[in-house]
Amino acid sequence: MLEVTTPAAEEKIGEEFANIYKNSEQFREVEASINRFSTPAAGSEPLKFASTYSQDKLSQFLTCLWKQNLVYWRSPAYNAMRIFFTTVSALILGTVFWNIGSKRDSTQDLFMVMGALYSASLFLGVNNASSVQPVISIERTVFYREKAAGMYSPFAYALAQGLVEIPYIAAQTIIYGVITYFMVNFERTIGKFLLYILFMFLTFTYFTFYGMMAVGLTPSQHIAAVVSSAFYSLWNLLSGFLVPKPYIPGWWIWFYYICPVAWTLKGIISSQLGDVETKIVGPGFEGSVKQYLEVSLGYGPGMIGVSAAVLVGFSFLFFFVFAISVKILNFQKR
Repeated sequence: MLEVTTPAAEEKIGEEFANIYKNSEQFREVEASINRFSTPAAGSEPLKFASTYSQDKLSQFLTCLWKQNLVYWRSPAYNAMRIFFTTVSALILGTVFWNIGSKRDSTQDLFMVMGALYSASLFLGVNNASSVQPVISIERTVFYREKAAGMYSPFAYALAQGLVEIPYIAAQTIIYGVITYFMVNFERTIGKFLLYILFMFLTFTYFTFYGMMAVGLTPSQHIAAVVSSAFYSLWNLLSGFLVPKPYIPGWWIWFYYICPVAWTLKGIISSQLGDVETKIVGPGFEGSVKQYLEVSLGYGPGMIGVSAAVLVGFSFLFFFVFAISVKILNFQKR
């Protein structure tokens, strides 16, 4: 059809196909049908539907989750590579901080242990946030088309997009946590190991949801990457490690409390070192490891549960903003 309706074909016969159609009997029949059917019959009522979508909310969500699961399973360039990168990163971190987890006799040794915990939580988290952004950007383009067709609600899509990440984040956490925990040689107790895994999982989750949120709030993946990088720098600077909490200026202390990395460090360092009564030997500080954390970093007792709850809150906040953004914002250019 495209070949026989080209301008060259019209020039060959000396007429325009649009004019031929307008002068045809078929055109007149179509116009008559439009006029006839545009006037409702006597006693008829307009069509009404109980809901905007053909399926209920649960069916929409399950269908979207099934679809996203297939998409992720068929995306080895993303998922297989991030599992590979997780393994390599864990081995690098484990060899760099080899066997320093049990050294707590001096402030320098203790600072190395905290540096290992800091690096473990931040190193892979930033990679998760960055690597998820191209995937979300592509999926959002597909979502615009399917949303315009009325296939499902934005919240069903957003919930499925967030939940499909959880199994892969869990796999990353187990691989990364087991390798780094035993290579760095942190204290080998089941309670501290499980807390380490928990804080790693929460950290990777909120970083991933943050990357999704950044894409949802910006027109393109490139702008999302630029905006995200700015916040990574601020999180790194004011997390309470490079500049400990007692030394953060008063006009910046508010950012410390809304920095998710600060709560990761507070939780993971407190869970691993907060109950250690080992005396620190040498210049710089006199007292136990527990006292050093309270004085130097401002990590008081009883902060493990609070830190975990705050990190769960950050994960829900970032995911909620992402869900709202896909519902309200539309950066599609026609």
